Amino acid sequence: MASPESVVIGGFEVSRLSRSELTDVVSGKTTTQTSPLRSDAKLLFDLNGHALALSRQHDGYRQSLEDADIIHVDGEPLVIASRWLTKTPVRERSATTDLFHDINHAAEKKNLSVYLLGATPQIVAECVAEVKRLYPGLKIAGYRDGYFTEDEEEAVVDQINATRPDIVWVGMGKPREQLFSSRNRARLQCQWVITCGGCFNFVTGAYQRAPEPMQKAGLEWLHRLVTRPRQMFWRYLTTNPVAVFMLLSNTRAIRMDRPAVEGDSA
Repeated sequence: MASPESVVIGGFEVSRLSRSELTDVVSGKTTTQTSPLRSDAKLLFDLNGHALALSRQHDGYRQSLEDADIIHVDGEPLVIASRWLTKTPVRERSATTDLFHDINHAAEKKNLSVYLLGATPQIVAECVAEVKRLYPGLKIAGYRDGYFTEDEEEAVVDQINATRPDIVWVGMGKPREQLFSSRNRARLQCQWVITCGGCFNFVTGAYQRAPEPMQKAGLEWLHRLVTRPRQMFWRYLTTNPVAVFMLLSNTRAIRMDRPAVEGDSA
């Protein structure tokens, strides 16, 4: 259902909430009216230019986005588009690499537990060690790498459920992490499933964030292109034009005098 705390960006209904407000929702400090309460795990997905372009090319991925309880904006260009094209812009960018720390810090205070799923065995183990150093009071229910097949998913979900986590971080990259989360939300016995891409690599220092001025200017993509050209060049070449088209053609405020229609919500 449409909410005054939502706006349509590139055809998807996304949250206008700030980082701190999103953190409060996940930690249970506040509630949100962006979606009805669910008995199964709630999904928090991110949206950036890559996600917009991928949604045009991959029907399953688009459907997974539409399954999300909350979509947050992880891309300053999308925030800028909401400011230019609507009167109800997103308050600020909520980079997953920042939310990871915000939510884990809040979980530490609220005595919530987390499970980390994704990356290589070495990276996820190093990430867990760093999280323990940063948040010594946070309960790490468990972790495992993201290298498993779809046929192995049931066993992986059972492994996660055995640890009884409150929050599951899924860092396996788009579209795989969203597809996994959507397929298994009814079986995952946790409060939230949050996708986080390559976040574990940033936590360990394997990837480097852009300087803050570049982040605020919406140029973090350029920093990634310069520092990881082989990985990022073709992606940006093929996705940025599509994302720009989607932003310009389908970013708008949500009218509260009518129900949301197909294509307005996610």
